Amino acid sequence: MKETDLELGDGRVLHVYDTGHGPREDGPAVFWHHGTPNTGAPPAPLLPAARRLGVRWVSYDRPGYGGSTPHPGRDIASAAGDAAAVADALHIDRFAVMGHSGGGPHALACAALLPDRVLGAVGVAGLAPFGADGLDWYAGMTPGGAASLRAAAEGRATKELHEAQAEFDPEMFTPADHAALDGEWSWFGEVVGPAVAAGPGPLIDDDLAYVAPWGFDPALIAAPVLVLHGGADRVVPAAHGVWLADRCPAGELWLRPDEGHISVLGDAAAALEWLVRHGGH
Repeated sequence: MKETDLELGDGRVLHVYDTGHGPREDGPAVFWHHGTPNTGAPPAPLLPAARRLGVRWVSYDRPGYGGSTPHPGRDIASAAGDAAAVADALHIDRFAVMGHSGGGPHALACAALLPDRVLGAVGVAGLAPFGADGLDWYAGMTPGGAASLRAAAEGRATKELHEAQAEFDPEMFTPADHAALDGEWSWFGEVVGPAVAAGPGPLIDDDLAYVAPWGFDPALIAAPVLVLHGGADRVVPAAHGVWLADRCPAGELWLRPDEGHISVLGDAAAALEWLVRHGGH
């Protein structure tokens, strides 16, 4: 995998990852959008499926994470401009997008705001817009997770104070999640540690963006969208995924009743296959 630093027109830098094409040059480029708090390396557990499908993974550290310059005040919609800049630099015209957890909304931003470039989207365990009509947004979250996002909704100062005192709540993950983290998805240890090493700044920017206006409506997405969600998810409750699948005109829902926020990634390789079939070319 090749890693490069891309300087943008506003002087910011994005740290970019690119697996390049394998034996199949005809496969699609898929942009991976990482969760909170992660760095942006493509998910190692999905690399074998990507090679089999001919997928070229492209991704970047979201602003403030890893090697990317902070961009305070960024909204979810800003991911479309950043992804487009990466695609331009790599001479990629059209591509698909996939995101997990906090990466889900950022992937959907690209699908909504780059309609001539994004061929399809997969959102795994992703949030719905804050204040979405008919959705009790906090319902089903663990108390710690809800408190973190409620602090963000009060503004940066409250969120910063919360993060200075916050502790990890293992109850946010189900037993199935913990098993996944001890097994195939132990990979998260490689992208969470570096993401938090420099402090909570990018996590704060992420959470502030989730509870602010996103800058687009998922109803604008014309491309095929697959929403993969666990029915037992305690981090982002399944009602968020149901809402998103209903809102996207070409949305499809894969609801896995017994899976949590991490264990639902057991179906991520199948979701990648779906993406290649429905939006890969």
